[in-house]
Amino acid sequence: MVMTETMFLVGFVAFIAAILLLDMFVIDRKAHVVSIREATVWTFVWIGLALLFAVFLWFHGDMVHGIENFNDLQTVASKYASHLKLHPDDFEMSLQQYRHYMTVSYISGYLIEKTLSVDNLFVMMMIFTSFGVGKNEYQHVLNWGILGAIVLRFVFIFLGSAIISRFDWVLLVFGVVLVYSGVKMYLNRNNKAEMNVEKHPLVRLLSKTGRIHTQFEGDKFFVRRAGRLLLTPLFVTVLVIEFSDLIFAFDSIPAIFSVSLDPYVVFFSNIFAILGLRAMFFLLAAISDKFRYLKLGVCVLLVFIGVKMLIHEYVEIDAVASLVFILGVLGISIGASLFAKKS
Repeated sequence: MVMTETMFLVGFVAFIAAILLLDMFVIDRKAHVVSIREATVWTFVWIGLALLFAVFLWFHGDMVHGIENFNDLQTVASKYASHLKLHPDDFEMSLQQYRHYMTVSYISGYLIEKTLSVDNLFVMMMIFTSFGVGKNEYQHVLNWGILGAIVLRFVFIFLGSAIISRFDWVLLVFGVVLVYSGVKMYLNRNNKAEMNVEKHPLVRLLSKTGRIHTQFEGDKFFVRRAGRLLLTPLFVTVLVIEFSDLIFAFDSIPAIFSVSLDPYVVFFSNIFAILGLRAMFFLLAAISDKFRYLKLGVCVLLVFIGVKMLIHEYVEIDAVASLVFILGVLGISIGASLFAKKS
C-alpha cells in the first residue's frame, strides 16, 4: 500500500505542477491588472477542479491508499478513521463508507482552508501596499508565493502527520492553539493592520547582507550592479509573503487535521484551496468591504475546531455534522454581511 500511496502522491504533485507551469508561463505570461470578471471566472475554474476531485474521492477514494481487500481497508481506517464501524462481511459497503468519509473530510478541509485564507489574503494586500508593488506585478508575485506555499504545506502536513501518529497528545496542543487564535482574532477584529517594512524581521535580516536593491526593476527578482547580485524589492516581497504564509500555516494545518488525520486528504484539500488563492485575492480586493462579518465567522470556526480537537477523546463530532456546521457559519457570516450592507 505504501508504494501505491507514493505513486498516487507523485502523480498528483506532477498534475498540480503541470497546471501551475501552464498557468504561470502560458496563460498568464504577460503581466496585467486582473479584472473582477477574470478573477471571478478563474475562481469558479479552481472551485470546479476541486469539486471534480471530490467526485473522484467519492467513487474511487480507495485508489489513494491502494485498498484491495478488507484487511487493507481496516489497516487504513485504524490509522486515520478508527471511529468508523466497518462490516467485515460486506467489504463493498465498508469501502464505500470510507470513500464517503474521505470525501466529506476533503470538502470540510477545503472549506476551512478557503475560509481561513481570507485573513491571509488581507495580509497579502497589506504587504503589496507597504512595499509599493505595482498592480501589474501582483500576479507574478502571487504565482511564486503560491508555489512556495505548496512546498511548505507538503513538508508541514506530512511531518505533522508523522508526529501525530507517534504522539497523539499533539492534537490537544493544536486544539489549544486554535482556540487561542480564534479568541485573539475576535479581540483584535477591529484593529487596523499596519506594516512597517523597514522593521519587518525578514527585511532587517536581509538588509544586513547589503544585497537589497533600492528600486523595482520591472518583474525582475535579481539585478547585477558593479558585479554584485542584488535582490530587488519584488523578490523581497515574495519572501515576506512566504514568511506570512509560514505563520498562517500554524493555524490552517492544525485546523484541517481536525477533520481528518489522513495526510493525503489534508494535503489534497490544502492544495486545491491554495491553487485558487490568486484568483480569490483579486476578487476579494474588489469586494472585501461587502463581507464585514466574515472575519467573525473565521473566529467562530477556529474556536469550534479547537474545541473539537480538545474533546475528541470523549466526544466524536461526526464528519458530516462538522461540514454542516462549517457551511452554516459561512452562510450566516456572508448572509449577515450582505443584509447589513443593504440595510
